[in-house]
Amino acid sequence: MPVQPLPYRREGDHFLIEMHLGQLRQLFNTLDPSPFRERDLDRDAEHYLISATEELPVHAAFKIRLHLPAEDLASPAAPQVPDAIHHYFRWQASEAERRLRMHLRAARSALALGGLFLALCLAFSTLVGSRLDGLVADFLREGALILGWVALWRPLDMFLYAWRPLQREAHNLRRIATAAVELQPAPGGPGAAAD
Repeated sequence: MPVQPLPYRREGDHFLIEMHLGQLRQLFNTLDPSPFRERDLDRDAEHYLISATEELPVHAAFKIRLHLPAEDLASPAAPQVPDAIHHYFRWQASEAERRLRMHLRAARSALALGGLFLALCLAFSTLVGSRLDGLVADFLREGALILGWVALWRPLDMFLYAWRPLQREAHNLRRIATAAVELQPAPGGPGAAAD
């Protein structure tokens, strides 16, 4: 099966994640009363940036390019946009890292509980084997062993597999938080470079 090319232009060794905005305020949650630099991003803008980053190779360099109308580029808020984006995604990355730490803490607790339950099942199986014979004893011994090992399935899943998506999410958010952000005039608008 042929590899599909990524839908992002390249500029030198950087991929470009581009957003064409009709107004600068489209980038931010307009209901957030925080100062501009600390304002939340609009959900659609956040989703687009995260999705685009997830599509890129894990260690690929990229930059975010916002195409804005000339009047928004000239506004006093425009120079604060890169800091606002970085601030927002640093906060999101710290939240993702917190969720990862909580997941690993829960996995450790689940593993301790599962290990204790397995030990009890093994003790029960040994006790039954030393006191009873026959089909019922075999059923109880084998059932206890199976039950004990099944109890470890979820903790092992949490340690082996379930933490990876959380780690990837934190990594992608850190990548966005450190990416270069450029503001350029919207194509065809006043001040746009002629192609």
